Amino acid sequence: AGVSTQSTGIEELENSVQVDPSIEKLEAQNSKLKYQILHLQKAIENERSKRMMSFPSYFGDKIKSVVADIYPGINTKIEVGPNNTKGKNGDYQCSCSFLIAKEMGKTGQKTNPKEVANKLTEKIVDVSCLEKIEVTGPGFLNFYLKPKFISSQIQDILLNCVRAPPCNKLQRVFVDFSSPNIAKEMHVGHLRSTIIGDTVCRLLEFVGHEVHRVNHLGDWGTQFGMLIAHLKDTFPDYIAHPPPIENLQAFYKESKKRFDDDAAFKSRAYKCVVELQGGNEEIIQGWKLICDVSLREFNKIYERLDIRVEPCGESFYQKKMEELVKELESAGKLIHSDGCKLIFVEGQEVPMMIVKSDGGFTYDTSDLAAIKYRMVTSAADWGIYVVDSGQGLHFNLLFSAARTLGLVNAEQKLNHVGFGVVLGEDKKKFKTRSGDTVKLKDLLDEGLQRAEKKIREKEVLKKEKGGAGLLSEEEIIACRDAVTYGCIKFADLSCTRTNDYVFSFDKMLDDKGKTAVYLLYALTRIRSIARNAGKTNEELMEHAKKQPLVLEHEAELRLAKMLLRFPEVIEEIMDTLQPHTLCNFLYEISTAFTYFYDNCYCIQKDRETGEIKVVHMDRLLLCEATARVMEKCFNLLGIKTLSRM
Repeated sequence: AGVSTQSTGIEELENSVQVDPSIEKLEAQNSKLKYQILHLQKAIENERSKRMMSFPSYFGDKIKSVVADIYPGINTKIEVGPNNTKGKNGDYQCSCSFLIAKEMGKTGQKTNPKEVANKLTEKIVDVSCLEKIEVTGPGFLNFYLKPKFISSQIQDILLNCVRAPPCNKLQRVFVDFSSPNIAKEMHVGHLRSTIIGDTVCRLLEFVGHEVHRVNHLGDWGTQFGMLIAHLKDTFPDYIAHPPPIENLQAFYKESKKRFDDDAAFKSRAYKCVVELQGGNEEIIQGWKLICDVSLREFNKIYERLDIRVEPCGESFYQKKMEELVKELESAGKLIHSDGCKLIFVEGQEVPMMIVKSDGGFTYDTSDLAAIKYRMVTSAADWGIYVVDSGQGLHFNLLFSAARTLGLVNAEQKLNHVGFGVVLGEDKKKFKTRSGDTVKLKDLLDEGLQRAEKKIREKEVLKKEKGGAGLLSEEEIIACRDAVTYGCIKFADLSCTRTNDYVFSFDKMLDDKGKTAVYLLYALTRIRSIARNAGKTNEELMEHAKKQPLVLEHEAELRLAKMLLRFPEVIEEIMDTLQPHTLCNFLYEISTAFTYFYDNCYCIQKDRETGEIKVVHMDRLLLCEATARVMEKCFNLLGIKTLSRM
């Protein structure tokens, strides 16, 4: 009875306790958050599984975790890189023990790099990809990959394609590149910005970022006044009957001559500028007509080079400049000097001119308005400007001003991807023989002629030797186009972008050394091996699915490890925005493949009959993986590959 009474009392007590509704709400929210975290963790793991493993990042994260555990408070840079001793001291190496020992010494704790390295080695556990970690010399950490794991990663490329490395945060990126002027032809000066900018975009897109390919056209300004005035005089009925202005460069020269020689025409031209800025419908129609003609010509160049751009010219920012100037004025940011309105930025020697004495805007104004639109209105995480290095001081001032004015916050990035100039073989600025700027269309046309001539000469030699492997007419044209545009892009991208480079078709079209021609040919040769073995891609993939890939020969593993460096190469370029790193990697792959091919038979034939006796399927699969990585590299460089050359 006593127990019964006690139970009843407990029940009454429990019923009398009122749970605070806010606590119940918090518990429900906590439960919901736990579920969301679990879901997010699964999503992250799923996303990571879609990406290729970067060994420097993976080992670096392991070391950071161990350092935080055994050396709390020590915050030092940890870098892991490939070991260039061809496996003698492991596949990857880290020298962070030297920095850690130095930091420990500053706190009065005596130790040495070797002792630190040994402690780190003891704590780095559960790393299934490693055969061993070894400490060598005064304290270097050397990582040795398991051959079985290497083989499994090559099989992963075959079954799941070549993929990007993990990325901690996908970002919205604006890449400003190419940027020709309306009513003028694209010339050799636009070549590097266009090619480098496209490759930067391709790399960012491959990693998974949201990329906006901005073509900041010069489509506004006083020059349009003289163009429209000349248009009105030459084709008075241009609105009802759009004139056939195909040679806009000649039209520009005609209007410029009249502007310089005829005072009355100059007056009308200035009036047209005022009417254009005021939104006069007839003048706007003329402006659009001129812009459309230019854009059609630009697009022909972009199509030939397989480059995609999003036109967004200076005209887009006209109203935005007016709004920006009003905001800066009301905030007291503008300094008045001799009728001009300036911004002085701390640490910069020269000010930014925002408004000229005649009330007009400047490039500084439009660039600031563009930054505001991209980084504030569009909430971009990263702004990249692919413009020649000669504009370095301007961008240094522009970026400093944007941060000072609060248009860019601490989390957002701005980069000026500068580059050197294109030189002729005389080591001077690339010009025509008459001293004129080389038109981009003429340059591409000359490349096509030279490439086709060389291809047809080789076809004649093939014919003289029996006619084996002759290309069809369609294949010759495809080869000509791929080689021409590929060699121009590769010659540009393979140089450290900040350096000037000498433009030489003879060197570009050379089929030896680090050229697009050599590397494209190397790829077609790799692709031909499986064909010569009588194996289709379907048969290769069927074999890859059925059983584990086994790579054991030193030359096989050397090539495989080179291919597995692909994700770390992409990571490096994301940090430096230096595309030549990818060109160098392509050449290193071809070198590693040559070593493999010289030391490992893929096909064994009867020496007398030539009949195939043995086909090494795992080696054919390694060839296929090599071709896939090379094709992805070419794709990121904007170079089309060929099945036959």
